[in-house]
Amino acid sequence: MTLLQTDGLTKQFGGLVAVDDVSFEVDSGETRAVIGPNGAGKSTLINCITGALEPTAGTVEFDGQNITNLEPHETVQAGVSKSFQTASIFPSMSVRENVEIAALAAEHGSFQLNFLKRLSGFSAVHDTADQMLGAVDLLDSAGAEAGSLPYGDKRRLEIAIALASEPDLLLMDEPTAGMSPDETADTVDLVEALQEDLGLTILIVEHDMEIIFRIADRILVLNRGQVIADGTPEEVQQSEQVQEAYLGGVEL
Repeated sequence: MTLLQTDGLTKQFGGLVAVDDVSFEVDSGETRAVIGPNGAGKSTLINCITGALEPTAGTVEFDGQNITNLEPHETVQAGVSKSFQTASIFPSMSVRENVEIAALAAEHGSFQLNFLKRLSGFSAVHDTADQMLGAVDLLDSAGAEAGSLPYGDKRRLEIAIALASEPDLLLMDEPTAGMSPDETADTVDLVEALQEDLGLTILIVEHDMEIIFRIADRILVLNRGQVIADGTPEEVQQSEQVQEAYLGGVEL
């Protein structure tokens, strides 16, 4: 079943067409990847999907609903959540409080500034936070100050924050950026486990081709804002256009 679909999605910044008539779909339960050289329009595409940017033209449908003009928090409430390229956390708060904030925001859209004083009254929020911290193997660090975590664990926390809204679709923007090889391997294992254990549908932007060819069911390739390939990892690897865009024609 198609969960997410874009039709003719376009985003212009003055005379620059960053996303140019992109139509693609994400099926429920799959790991879908978006790749492309620097400046290909990957992040702009994701931002148009999440509501962070307003498309110049085209539509975004999620689970049969037109979400093209929704605000970012409304997109989250519809079932789409995003983890960012750099960890976006509250460093002076505890690991658990970071996830609880996201769970509250997803449920209510906004909250009063004194809401932390009232967290003890939200047992469902506590339960959700612990479930998501368990999913990313951070439950043992729930009481620690978020800023004290190693970099790889901060990225895990950021994924837990994205999961706190209990999304049907998780968008991941460069989840291994800045990681060591060991941290990268752990994150790839985590992505695979999230899909298997939570039944998530994942749309991932990632620069590491080896990772993408390992975890993706299908890959969308952008170059200069346009789709140049869309298919299985094997089909993408064999695409002459993809080889030319990345390596000047050298086979991937």
